[in-house]
Amino acid sequence: MNGKEIRLRRIFDQKSGKTVIVPMDHGISIGPVKGIADIRTTVDRLAEGGASAIVIHKGLVPYSGFSVGSRLGLIVHISASTSVSPDPNYKVLVSDTEEVVSLGADAVSIHCNIGCDNEDRMIADFGRVARDCRRLGMPLLAMCYPRGKNVKSQYDIEVVRHCARLAAELGADVVKTNYTGTVESFKEVVKGTPIPVVIAGGPKMDNDNALVTMIHEAMQAGAKGVSIGRNVFQHEDVAGMTRIIRKIVIEGMSPEDAYRR
Repeated sequence: MNGKEIRLRRIFDQKSGKTVIVPMDHGISIGPVKGIADIRTTVDRLAEGGASAIVIHKGLVPYSGFSVGSRLGLIVHISASTSVSPDPNYKVLVSDTEEVVSLGADAVSIHCNIGCDNEDRMIADFGRVARDCRRLGMPLLAMCYPRGKNVKSQYDIEVVRHCARLAAELGADVVKTNYTGTVESFKEVVKGTPIPVVIAGGPKMDNDNALVTMIHEAMQAGAKGVSIGRNVFQHEDVAGMTRIIRKIVIEGMSPEDAYRR
């Protein structure tokens, strides 16, 4: 078993092969919004609810309450842009794999948007990071989305399939991308790439039922889990929502059974 396999075992449940990741890398892009302003408390709630791993930027590792031996996996995100940038879709590297290793993380996370003006630079960065991750035995989570003036719909099956495949072709171990809206269409996304696919949660939803239905459908389509941020860390009951998502993803329950039990 190599380094990547050992670390992936800390992120994916060993019985089901599924994962519940909660990204909290939003502070650079949109500031200290509800749910991540007091990140230590939120991390405690996520651990209580049974999340598999969190995604944060390097500077928050000492302040997150994350400790060696925690049940939570630690994924450090190394891409960033701000919402007030002239081009928020252009993500630049703010760290590297060596620094992530030094922080004791279980994986590296990178963001690559397909269809925007600086796509070429992000793809080049992606390739370099994947090479470093392979050399150092670090799993790579790629957040790949279709965004930019050349994208008519970021949920279109063809562009989402393209994103998922690109992640595998460039050397990612897991890809996070948009859910395409139906079980049948998302099956095509999963079939088009050999690496595990996890779905994004998108903007904060007003309806929990819509969220858990989307998660259940994605799992039926063959997703290996979720990587959902605001719809978890901004929920009024962070631990409770995490627990429900875990039941659907890890334990294979229906939304109805997840709420009932």
